[in-house]
Amino acid sequence: MFVFSLLSVILLCALNQSCGQFQRKNEDCFCGLKGNIEDCECEVDTLDDFNNVKIYPRLRSLLVKDYFRYFKVNLKKKCPFWEDDSKCSMRYCSVQSCQKDDVPIGIKGEVKKEEFFGPFLSESGSMCRNVKKPISSCVPNQCQCQNVGHTTVPKENECGRSNNLDYLNTTLSAKIVKDMELWTAHDYAQENFCIIDENDDESEYVDLLLNPERYTGYKGKSAERVWKSIYTENCFQARSWEKPSIFKLDNMCLEERVFYRTISGLHASINIHLCANYLLSDPNKPSLIQPTGEWGMNLEEFERRFLPSSTNGQGLNWLRNLYFLYLVELRAIEKAAPLLEREAFYTGNEKEDWDTKMAVNDLLKVIKQFPSHFDESVMFMGGTDKKNLKREFRDHFRNVSRIMDCVGCDKCKLWGKLQTQGLGTALKILFSIENGKVENFKLQRNEIVSLLNAFGRLSNSIYKLDDFREMQKK
Repeated sequence: MFVFSLLSVILLCALNQSCGQFQRKNEDCFCGLKGNIEDCECEVDTLDDFNNVKIYPRLRSLLVKDYFRYFKVNLKKKCPFWEDDSKCSMRYCSVQSCQKDDVPIGIKGEVKKEEFFGPFLSESGSMCRNVKKPISSCVPNQCQCQNVGHTTVPKENECGRSNNLDYLNTTLSAKIVKDMELWTAHDYAQENFCIIDENDDESEYVDLLLNPERYTGYKGKSAERVWKSIYTENCFQARSWEKPSIFKLDNMCLEERVFYRTISGLHASINIHLCANYLLSDPNKPSLIQPTGEWGMNLEEFERRFLPSSTNGQGLNWLRNLYFLYLVELRAIEKAAPLLEREAFYTGNEKEDWDTKMAVNDLLKVIKQFPSHFDESVMFMGGTDKKNLKREFRDHFRNVSRIMDCVGCDKCKLWGKLQTQGLGTALKILFSIENGKVENFKLQRNEIVSLLNAFGRLSNSIYKLDDFREMQKK
């Protein structure tokens, strides 16, 4: 009887230990990544299916098109916040810029002036008002322009009147035209949620396909200082830095929560990219077979960055913020659809331009069918305080884009600037287009490229996240 009891106790202890191990293992997984996405009316599983089946395959084929693969960026800007000469120690940090002949002529802007300015340019390059069509297409009885000294006046026969004293000069000098361009650029920049540097003298075109986002070994104090600055110096209330989990969302208003979740979601997405495209071979011993290194998915690194046990229980929250950011950018693209549907996606290659336009329209058609878009209309509602909050929101995110110039790894800086510019473009769309009126709203080419590529990075993250979860199960 004693032996039987002892065996029972031993079996019971073994069973309890086994159950405890199973319970700990079950808790230390990604099983909790499900259910409703906070501040949205959408479920994780619904978004997984929508992205992995409908969005990801379309973006994967779209973003290799010439219009979207060339991004103009200034990687030589100095950090505006601190002196930092830290550099990534691995050769995989470098970025290969394009040669002039590599970039399609349409992207470089090598097209006729009339295609840019349409009816507003005379043959000399001056601006002439009241001209319905470009000069090359003018017909008799339709007003043309000719230069007289420093002014532009109508031709006598074609305008139906002579150059007499009652003529009202409605032309603009070259200096005024230049000033107007500067005024327009200044007004345009006021709407931006990020710093766009494509027109800088040091900006260069980069082929994103030749410089993929992946693990470069950039880490340590320099990388930590960048994220610390993003999380703390750009928050609406001063908070001490320990981990991103120090932020108490319950104490934030909706606008503050949205700001934090977009930054946290971007951080999570970048971490997934690095784990999914991780350097698996010895960086100091490249083989003849794989001289550029062996890259692939690193489950151990992914678990270190996201498992509850290694993130003080915050890993799943960071991943949920990825889904939230996905919904924010998805809604921005849906809202900008009328603009994107009119875009020519011009590169100079007629066939590819047509294919690109059809692919974008197909993507937009699918996005419009999504039933649970993020609702930005509930933000910044109210009086003066809310308007000030909107301005503060925009200024904070501009600082985030400035901080990208402090990244000490060129490849990390490239993709950081692209993704923050894409998110900034999405925020600009959400909070600048009111009541669906897009007539006076414009997007530059670099904004369109960054918007779709940034969304493509989020789509890729959710797709790879599913792969990591399957790897863990096995």
